[in-house]
Order: sequence, then C-alpha cells, then structure tokens
Amino acid sequence: MSEVIRVLVADDQALLRGSFRVLIDTAPDLCAVAEAGTGEEAVALARRELPDVVLMDVRMPGMDGIEATRRICGSPETAGVRVLILTTFDLDEYVYAGLRAGASGFLLKSTPPGDLLSAIRVIAAGEGLLAPTVTRRLITEFARMPPPTGPAGDMDGLTARELEVLTLIARGLSNAEISDRLHVSAATVKTHIGHLLAKLGARDRAQLVIAAYESGLVSPSSR
Repeated sequence: MSEVIRVLVADDQALLRGSFRVLIDTAPDLCAVAEAGTGEEAVALARRELPDVVLMDVRMPGMDGIEATRRICGSPETAGVRVLILTTFDLDEYVYAGLRAGASGFLLKSTPPGDLLSAIRVIAAGEGLLAPTVTRRLITEFARMPPPTGPAGDMDGLTARELEVLTLIARGLSNAEISDRLHVSAATVKTHIGHLLAKLGARDRAQLVIAAYESGLVSPSSR
C-alpha cells in the first residue's frame, strides 16, 4: 500500500461520485484517483490506476457492482486492489454475493462521513469490515444455507490454535479481544491471522469469516 491511500469511486450517480470524491480528498492520507459510472468502467479503471481501494456501488447499469468486484478481485492484474461495497440497501443477496466475489467490506451509504473514511483505511490495511446491520444479514444468509455434508479439506492443515483464532474472528472479535480471550500478545494474534490467510487463500478478514461458516467450523446459531 502506498503512503497515501488511492481510492477509485464507482457509482452510477454523478452527484454521489462527486460527493465521495470531495470527502475523500479532504483527508490528508487519502486521494481519489478516478471515478467510474458503470461496472465496466470500474474494472477498466482499476486495471489502469491500480488503486488501493475501490468504493463500489452495487446497482449500476450494465455490469453491476458484484460482477465488477468479481472481475477485479479475481484478476491477477488487480489482485492487490481491495473493494469496499457501498449500497443504499443491506439486502441479503448483495451481502453474500459481494463477499463471495471478493469484497473486503460492505457499508451502507448512510454511513457517517468520518466512519466511511475510517472504513477505507481499515480496508486498505488489509482488514475486513462489515456494518453491524450487514453482519446480521450475512449471518441470516448463512443460516439459510444447507449445512456442510462433510469436513472441509481446507481446514485440515490448520493447527488447533489457528482454528481457535478463526472461530473467534468469525464470531466478530477484534484482534485485541482475541488477544484478551486467548491470553496471548497482539503480535501473536496477527501472526496466526497471517498464517490463516496464507493457508486458506483468503484475501482478508472478511474472507476468513466466510471460510469459517462455509466449512461448518462456526454455525450461525453459535455466533
């Protein structure tokens, strides 16, 4: 990540794009590098600009934000680009589909400006982020899914401690809370998370949450 966090704004409404751009540029550590009005433009600009973070609208003409996210996160050219999805509606299918497509976070457009800027920093630092209402929607979606029919092979290579850390991440605990719960240092927690990301092929914390639920390691009722 560069010293100044470079942000691409993708939204089909010019007024909103401009507002987001002005807001981002008020922060000394953030810079809006480009604007996209469609999913196709977002993908093309992500490849050209290689921003640290894309603020991605869900509903756009032609290619929507979910497909644009899938293409950005799934391409080797833009593997280092992280996507923060913004939408007016915290609808179940958008939350789950967006995170499965590779998004690192999901926020409502009603989020206060200061919180949005903080979210961009969190995403750029490699953390996953979900608004509280979105988290509830996501857990509801997992509850609707059929339970896994067998053990997940991806979990076989994890140590007992890594499984413990992954479980706590999936239940929404922060690094500091995990450190307190397990009586280990913050540095040790970060090391475990690094191992989890590498072993599970996850981009960030949000992807670890999905892996934990889809594997059956954590169930919605145990959260």
